[in-house]
Amino acid sequence: MQLWNKGFEPDKIIEEFTVGSDRELDLMLAKYDVEGSIAHIKMLQSIGLLKKKELDLLLPALEDIKNSIEKGDFKIEEGVEDVHSQIEFLLTAKLGDIGKKIHSGRSRNDQVLVDLKLFFRDEIKRIAEACNKLFARLQDLSEQHKDKLMPGYTHLQIAMPSSFGLWFGAYAEALTDDMQILLAAYKIANQNPLGSAAGYGSSFPLDREMTTELLHFENPHYNVVAAQMSRGKTEKAVASALAAIASTLGHLAMDICLWMCGNFGFVSFPDELTTGSSIMPHKKNPDVFEIMRGKCNRLQSVQNEVALLTANLPLGYNRDLQLLKDIMFPAIRELIQCLEIADFMLQHIKVKSDILEEKLYDYIFTVEDVNRLASEGMPFRDAYKKIGMEVQNGTYKPTRKVEHHHLGSIGNLATERIALKMKNIMKEF
Repeated sequence: MQLWNKGFEPDKIIEEFTVGSDRELDLMLAKYDVEGSIAHIKMLQSIGLLKKKELDLLLPALEDIKNSIEKGDFKIEEGVEDVHSQIEFLLTAKLGDIGKKIHSGRSRNDQVLVDLKLFFRDEIKRIAEACNKLFARLQDLSEQHKDKLMPGYTHLQIAMPSSFGLWFGAYAEALTDDMQILLAAYKIANQNPLGSAAGYGSSFPLDREMTTELLHFENPHYNVVAAQMSRGKTEKAVASALAAIASTLGHLAMDICLWMCGNFGFVSFPDELTTGSSIMPHKKNPDVFEIMRGKCNRLQSVQNEVALLTANLPLGYNRDLQLLKDIMFPAIRELIQCLEIADFMLQHIKVKSDILEEKLYDYIFTVEDVNRLASEGMPFRDAYKKIGMEVQNGTYKPTRKVEHHHLGSIGNLATERIALKMKNIMKEF
């Protein structure tokens, strides 16, 4: 069954190729299709295209379908093209011709668009909540370990003293930047396309402000052509947000893989959260973070896939856009999974103390000693040369005293400001 059926059926091989995995992916949109239809028919009744008694029959029938979706009983039957066809088929089977009236003033184009906008809006909120939870974990760890020193590196060479508080806190604040990009994607998704029909509006006097309010969109897409152009544009915005978060998470995973290495040994995890070797009995591998790193690297390619799929499409709907679901839906699930497993693993992270007491890190204190001499009145260049010559001559002996104010982004005030930054962003979702 196709909504566009005009008395002929396409060849089976054509249907299989064009539909692809759309039926399976459409199950994720089923709830939103019902919600969009409920708003649409309420609006149709308000402008006289549905009678009150017809609306009173349609609403409980749609609610029944929504309940079956939420229970997991809903399915797209063999021979039915998509979720939109299935829902209209169920309504027609139950209510006869009244079920056919729900499509008045609507195209499958704006029907799909509203489903996707509602879906992305909810999924973005889920991502935001998972980010916020991980952010809180990192903030707590930053505060908990703010006085535990660790080496800082540049070029993977020992550089200056740092702290675990600084390291955890860096990723917490980095997430707030990623959340700004996620919020921008949310605002792009949170616009109502319903009533744009196939992209050129409808001759019916549709009340688009009413459906905007019923579906809790911030505003409608005012220009109906722009509404159709948002297919692909919304996905690009969401993909960009996924990539930003994945980049931060991938860097964190890489750091942990490095810090778990025996040559560093800065952090560790309980044995049951690591994996072993089939031949080397001592191995405790960071497989969770290696898989996370791989997934996050792959997630950063999603925006390129979306860009390439939509790069040369002409104005209006094109069937290529259907393939965006194949790209976006699994990517969203994968990012949420990575955020959740990162939070779970960090609950169990163990941090090594007194790292900088090891002789290996003697030279990490050179900048502190240069600054100490400069503070005592010696010109900076002379202090730099003096300590540099001691290093070259092998006579340098570090004071091992670190002025904590140079780790200044860690502290109650900074922590509170970063937390407020995240809190203000979360309010906008």
